[in-house]
Amino acid sequence: MKLSRIAAAVTTAALAPVVLIASPAFAAGQESAASTHPIGPTAPDRAAPDHAAEDQAEQDRKAILAIIADPMASEYMQEAGRKAIADGPATMRKFIETDQHKIRLDDYRVLITRLLNDAGPGLKEGIKELSRGERTTLEQLRHFYEVTQHELRDDDNAVAISRLISTGGPGVREAGKKALKGTPADRTAFLKTGQYLAQASDDRVELARIDEGWDGVILSEAIGKLLNGSPTPAELRRFLEVTQHELRDQDNRVAIARIIDGGGAELVKAGRAALAGTAADRTEFLKTGQHEARARDKQAQQNDKSKDQQNQNNSGTGTGTGTGTGTGTTGTGISAGSATGTGDSTVTPQGGSGSALAATGAGDSALIAGGAGTALVAGAGLLLAARMRRAASGR
Repeated sequence: MKLSRIAAAVTTAALAPVVLIASPAFAAGQESAASTHPIGPTAPDRAAPDHAAEDQAEQDRKAILAIIADPMASEYMQEAGRKAIADGPATMRKFIETDQHKIRLDDYRVLITRLLNDAGPGLKEGIKELSRGERTTLEQLRHFYEVTQHELRDDDNAVAISRLISTGGPGVREAGKKALKGTPADRTAFLKTGQYLAQASDDRVELARIDEGWDGVILSEAIGKLLNGSPTPAELRRFLEVTQHELRDQDNRVAIARIIDGGGAELVKAGRAALAGTAADRTEFLKTGQHEARARDKQAQQNDKSKDQQNQNNSGTGTGTGTGTGTGTTGTGISAGSATGTGDSTVTPQGGSGSALAATGAGDSALIAGGAGTALVAGAGLLLAARMRRAASGR
């Protein structure tokens, strides 16, 4: 075994130089063969995949998805983003770099314009001023929508609250002043709900006051029913603004019908005209019209009495009657201007009260006879005196 191993090693050592000397010649023979018989061309090397481009496209896709998922994204923004993803990396890159900004600019303009629907004077003026700018940037639009509009809206709210304080009741004034001293959120809450709750409190007080000072049954019963229930602020406000006036008019109709029942001609005429007119006509009749109509009726009554009295004075006559019995005796007289007679006659004079003359005693015939006798004696005396004057003048 050992001898065979030694022989192999000697053989290998003897052949090694031969192999080393022959190797360059073998290599030279291969080169000459290759130059004499060329081989076909090899396939070109494949380009290494561009992982950077793939990563960018994926990043753009994720960015676009985030953009269109934003609650502020409009439908147009969402549609344009989905289309960019479908069209590939180049379109996605263009959407991110330029298109999204143009769309945002238009979207903010639309959003700001919509603020006009419930804007106050200050906010409206701010929007108009912003729209007049020819080169308004996206940043300016974003700042106006996110910041400026809220400042202007709060200013408008403060003005509105001040106006309510100046015209409202005690409850509204107290709650409004508190809101003015608070935060913008306090002012918004007051205008949204607080003012109505405060107004409801004031309305209850006002309804109680109306009920106390009103005599009509219809309105008073309705107020009592409303206050004893659970009315909403809106129901209380409507009752004060609308319903109470309708019920007042119904009470006024009842009162007018009662007034003209059995009244004078002028009162009835005015009352019927009021019933046929407007609610304002009925209110005016109860306030002043009925008194004016009563005065006309009274004046007409006095005029009628004056006319009756005048007619009675113009066409009236006075009459008197008297009865009596008596006897008279004739008398004789010799000398002129004297006469004697006997008789019994009694006359009762007219009383101070204007009653007719009453005669007693001898009666009217005796009175007449006595008067005739007296006249005859007086005439005889005058005749005698005349004769004596003529006789004297004849001598």
